[in-house]
Amino acid sequence: MSEIFRQAHESLLLFDGWENVIVAFTTKRGGVSSEPFATLNVGMHVDDDRNAVYENRKKVAELLNVSLNRWVCADQVHGIHIEKVTNEHAGKGVRTYESAIPHTDGLYTNEQQLMLALCFADCVPLYFFAPSKKLIGLAHAGWKGTVHNIAGEMVKRWKEEGADDIYVVIGPSIGRCCYIVDDRVITFVEKALVNSPQSLYNETSKGQYALDLKEMNKQLLQQAGVPSEHIAMSSHCTSCEQSLFFSHRRDGGKTGRMMALIGWRE
Repeated sequence: MSEIFRQAHESLLLFDGWENVIVAFTTKRGGVSSEPFATLNVGMHVDDDRNAVYENRKKVAELLNVSLNRWVCADQVHGIHIEKVTNEHAGKGVRTYESAIPHTDGLYTNEQQLMLALCFADCVPLYFFAPSKKLIGLAHAGWKGTVHNIAGEMVKRWKEEGADDIYVVIGPSIGRCCYIVDDRVITFVEKALVNSPQSLYNETSKGQYALDLKEMNKQLLQQAGVPSEHIAMSSHCTSCEQSLFFSHRRDGGKTGRMMALIGWRE
């Protein structure tokens, strides 16, 4: 599988497939944070120095040429709550974690000036685009968000708004190669998909399974009515690629965060 994101800068990956839409994912490189958050940590909630995090976010904003005042961030809780945001939300969660949109793992908008931003360190970033309705969106899908179908929830919301041309990019996340789960998680996986999800996982030892979260989100999107040809998927594994990404699993929970961002080009 050829990689859909190109490395535009040491700090930034870009997907170029959607006209006039910025689809970005940061790396761990090129920032000012110290270990264990070295160096481009953009997460405000991981006990890093907040001034360093803000400096890192400013760097990303400069690379994207979108003012931090236009960013919208969320207080992510591994749920499936989705918030439609407007220009009134601009700047939420940028300087302090407490000012982020609370208890939210999905953001979308039809405003032209906003940059939607969510943090990741293994979970699956889902980028959404519906050209006809000028809708852009972003969702955070860890295993909980995935099995409770935040992907399908976003599609449902957009269809209620009349969008019938939904495109999705599945961004860099932990791969099946590195993601081992137990029977409890697999029980949720089985319930989430109408068709048997056997191809999504394999047993590696008694009660332990290698799970493909990216592929599961793709199947949930298709189940929600998004054609497979409208879905593009990154091959990056955040756990394998130690020099490029933070990984919650690999780093034992004490690590920085990357950021997925989507917004309109000026």
